[in-house]
Amino acid sequence: MKLARRVGLEGLSIGRLAEELRLSKSGLFAHFRSKETLQIQVLETAAAHFVAEVVRPALGRPRGEPRLTGLFEGWLHWARSQKTPGGCLFVAAAVELDDRPGPVRRRLVRLQREWLELLANAARRAIAEGHFRSDVDAEQFAHDLYAVMLGYHHSSRLMKDPRAENRAATAFERLLDAARAEGPGSSRRRVLG
Repeated sequence: MKLARRVGLEGLSIGRLAEELRLSKSGLFAHFRSKETLQIQVLETAAAHFVAEVVRPALGRPRGEPRLTGLFEGWLHWARSQKTPGGCLFVAAAVELDDRPGPVRRRLVRLQREWLELLANAARRAIAEGHFRSDVDAEQFAHDLYAVMLGYHHSSRLMKDPRAENRAATAFERLLDAARAEGPGSSRRRVLG
């Protein structure tokens, strides 16, 4: 994953990985069989780390707004922890593969759709729990939340904006405010202090 972040998925090859790890190219080829399989395995490994570090902890929170907050906070922590060149593998791969057809792109698209669906399902639960209004469009909420996350990545990594995290937290809070229900079951607490 570190090598893929540094050189991109397209720059990742069995030969380059063998050189980096000081292993035999034939041994790695026997394991992966193709560059595409290697690239997909890197995405799968990154996804497993993402689930362990972001999704699973958030699922331990109560359903609805607290869980959405956990997903946002976990993602923010994930984004901050990607210190190697290239940053978040998923964001870098999205830019790299956005117009390249093939199995690696298809797998990345599926992972991204699963993430958006998880966010939308969390928003649906927030509606069901009475935290959000009944007319909130869960898919739009997921889209907007992901846009905040991508904006944070751009602002913090490319622009080196020291206010990137505060801006992302403010944008997230505004999304929550726009979606929140009034009255019993609603949540009016400040997110991220």
